[in-house]
Amino acid sequence: MKKARFTQDQIIGILKEHQAGATAADLCRKHGISDATFYTWRSKYGGMEVSEARRLKALEEENAKLKRLLAESVMDVSMLKELLGKKLVTPGLRRDAVAWAIRAKDYSQRRACRLIGMDPKTWRYASRRPDDAAVRGRLRELAAERRRFGYRRLHILLDREGLAMNHKKLFRLYREEGLSVRKRGGRKRALGTRSPMMLPDGPNQRWSLDFVSDALNNGRRFRVLTVVDDYTRECLALVADTSLSGERLGRELDRIGEHRGWPLMIVSDNGTEMTSNAILAWQEKRSVLWHYIAPGKPQQNGFVESFNGRFRDECLNEHLFRNISHARTVIDDWRADYNAVRPHTSLNGMTPEAFAQQAGTAYSNPQTLTQN
Repeated sequence: MKKARFTQDQIIGILKEHQAGATAADLCRKHGISDATFYTWRSKYGGMEVSEARRLKALEEENAKLKRLLAESVMDVSMLKELLGKKLVTPGLRRDAVAWAIRAKDYSQRRACRLIGMDPKTWRYASRRPDDAAVRGRLRELAAERRRFGYRRLHILLDREGLAMNHKKLFRLYREEGLSVRKRGGRKRALGTRSPMMLPDGPNQRWSLDFVSDALNNGRRFRVLTVVDDYTRECLALVADTSLSGERLGRELDRIGEHRGWPLMIVSDNGTEMTSNAILAWQEKRSVLWHYIAPGKPQQNGFVESFNGRFRDECLNEHLFRNISHARTVIDDWRADYNAVRPHTSLNGMTPEAFAQQAGTAYSNPQTLTQN
C-alpha cells in the first residue's frame, strides 16, 4: 500500500488555514495538491480536531478488520459445508483436508490447520516409514487367494514364509490396502444361559457331524455331510451328493473308521438320517455312543457348526458348481487345504494335521472319555 504524503495532523492543519481565511487555490498551490484532493479532505475532516480524526481512523481500521473476519468466517463455513459427510477421524484424512483447503480454497497453511484442528507441524511432518512394498504385494496376493481370511490368519501365513512382523503393523498395512473382509449378514444367537461343553482330551473321543446344503448352477440342490474330530479339529470327511440316506451315512462312517478307528461318541442333531434304523443298527454294531443335541439348540454341537460356517464362507459361497462332480473336486481340494495348510486360531495358528502330529496322535481308540 502506498504511503500517504500527508498525515491526519497535517491535513487538519491545512483545513484550519482555510478556515482562517486562506483560499483553496492558494493552499493547493502552496502544498502541491489538487482541488479534488482538498475538497475530499474538507468533506471528510471538516470541523474536526486531531483527536477526533485519530478516533475516526481507529474506527475505520476496526471496521475493516471486522469485515475481513466476517468474510473469512463465511468462507470457512462454506468450506466446512463441502466437507460435510467426511469424518476427519485420522491424521491422514485431516492432512488431506488441509491440503485440499490450501490447494482449492487458497488458504494459508496456518489458517487451514486451525480450521481443521491440526497442528501445522503435524501437517508438515514427512513420514520416514519404509513403504514395505514386498510385504504389501505378498499380502494382497494371499488376500486374493483366500478372500475370506482376516489379518490374523494372513499374519500366520506370512510368518510361515519368513515375513515376520508385529501384528499391529500388519493390521495397519491390511487396512491401508483395503483388504478388510466384508461380513455376510448376521446370525441368530441363542438367548439364555448355556452350559459349557466339556472338551475331549484326545483324538477319536468325540466326532461331530452335520449336513450342509447348497445348489448347482442349474438350481439342483445337493447336500454335504461334514464330519469333524472335536479334539484335533480335523475335517474327517466332506461327502457331497444329491441324496444322503442313513445307510449311506453308516457306510461313510465305516470308511473313516477303517483307517482311523471308531470314536467313543458321535454328536449330531435329530435329523431323519441320524435317527434312522440304519444308524441305530450301526451304533449297536460298532459300540459307539450317539448323543443327540436338544431340538433347536445347534450351539450344543458348536464344533461342527463353527466348521460349517467356515466351510460355507470360504468354499461354498466362493464357487459356482457346474455339476456334482465339479462340486466334489472343489470340496475335496478345500478339505485338504483346511487340514494341511489353513491355520486354525483355536490351535494357536497350527493346522489340524500339525496339531495331531504334535500331540502324537496314533489314531487308536482311546479307553476313556471325559465325562460331561
